[in-house]
Amino acid sequence: MRIACPFCGERENGEFTYLGDASPERPNFAVDGRESPDRVEDAFYDYVYLRDNVAGVMREYWYHGGGCRSWLVAERNTVTHEFISVTAAPGAGAASAVRAGE
Repeated sequence: MRIACPFCGERENGEFTYLGDASPERPNFAVDGRESPDRVEDAFYDYVYLRDNVAGVMREYWYHGGGCRSWLVAERNTVTHEFISVTAAPGAGAASAVRAGE
């Protein structure tokens, strides 16, 4: 399996570390005490621990530790392991999507 890093080009997957689902969004609550503590706790529990087991295309975080040491967001088909696109994660520098194999 090869991954097309937007900074280094196509590399063997051994240079990368899988870091999980990139789709959950961190709960955003105001610190004003209006939210029920149970609701806040439930939202953070879901954010930290609960993930779907997707059969198909999903967004994932990958870390290129054997290369440019960048955090990446990849769209990968979990059934075929085909990488559809790989981009820099937000805050890791500007890069455009790169189609796997290009």
